[in-house]
Amino acid sequence: MQDFRRIILDNGLRLILVPQPGNLAATVAVAVEAGSKYETKEINGLSHFLEHTCFKGTTKRPRAIDISSELDGMGANYNAFTSQEMTAYHVKARKESLEKVLDVIADVYLNPVFDPKEIDKERGVITEEINMIEDTPQRRIHDFFMELVYGDQPAGWDVAGRKEVIARLTREDLMKYRSEHYIAPATTVVVSGGFDEKGIEKKIAGYFSGLKDGKKSGKVPVHESQDKPAELIKTKDSDQTHLVMGFRAFSLFDKRRFALEVLADILGSGFSSRLWQKIREEMGAAYYVRASADLYSDHGLIEMWAGVDHKKLEDVIKASLEGFARFRDEKVGEAELERAKEHLVGNLFLSLETSDELAFYYGLQEIQNLPILTPDALAKEIKAVSAEDIQSVARDLFRNEGLNFAVIGPFKEKSFSDILKI
Repeated sequence: MQDFRRIILDNGLRLILVPQPGNLAATVAVAVEAGSKYETKEINGLSHFLEHTCFKGTTKRPRAIDISSELDGMGANYNAFTSQEMTAYHVKARKESLEKVLDVIADVYLNPVFDPKEIDKERGVITEEINMIEDTPQRRIHDFFMELVYGDQPAGWDVAGRKEVIARLTREDLMKYRSEHYIAPATTVVVSGGFDEKGIEKKIAGYFSGLKDGKKSGKVPVHESQDKPAELIKTKDSDQTHLVMGFRAFSLFDKRRFALEVLADILGSGFSSRLWQKIREEMGAAYYVRASADLYSDHGLIEMWAGVDHKKLEDVIKASLEGFARFRDEKVGEAELERAKEHLVGNLFLSLETSDELAFYYGLQEIQNLPILTPDALAKEIKAVSAEDIQSVARDLFRNEGLNFAVIGPFKEKSFSDILKI
């Protein structure tokens, strides 16, 4: 479907070019191997804080308004995000504005000034973001689930960090962390959409020439240990119970990931998925119910989540466990298997119509150091998954010693351990 070029510049910067002839827009995304798993407990939340402060002023554009007004003046869409294993900055604009976009995004990435006054103001912004997450149980439950599974190590900490840590982080902390992680070999620049390939490599090399080479600071390997089902119950007066249930899996580099993606699609992706039909349509117990594989560089999960009627929680737990166990105990039928594969492939290709999604597709693979699969190659891997592959991975993963359950709801001194068995 899509040709791309992968180039490594002299300073080690990785460049991915994904042209879309005829597209009226172009996207530039810059991703770096820096996220919450690269932090210590004393600076948990710094990667995310740093992402925010890069937009607060640069040597060329000293105020936040100088950056935002220039991008708004192009009619651009722009943002950034931080996850466990990466931080990414991205701008999408008309293809005619590509060189201006490169100038701005390179400036933001390379030349933040870290004005102490702006840093202090941004503490308040991030504190309110943390408060918002704490007040949104549908989102907060996923943090609790990661805490349950991984405990007191980076994989179990919140990406946004803790308020008491955010309150004491200094300009020097930000600058030290940035110098250790924001280096050329750990950075990927992706340009996608309707751009002219002629001369683009040279332009990008020029804009990012100030990015230093160096040795990257690594992250602590994830430690996993579990021998029985685990639960975490957070008491909260609410009109709905929010839960996440899942099993330990494997990393992004495991070939079984394609089978797990198809399994997750059958389990809880789309209105025809098994959990949607059972929990929402048949039981009338939830408004939302989903499932997905959540895989990282050295660990992974397969999980379902839902917001359910308090009184029907135990029935939902049992139905969900039966849903997982069914993959282990019987093979998926041919018609259901083909429908799931077509659903995954169809969603994949539809999602890549836009230049920004295309940039994320290629950029995330590169920054995670995966062999880059084109959409056609990924579709081929998905279509090759068999019913036997799905049953095999289910038998590997769906065991009591890998089962975890987190819930937020009005439950005091309550345990569900008697039904947490598969």
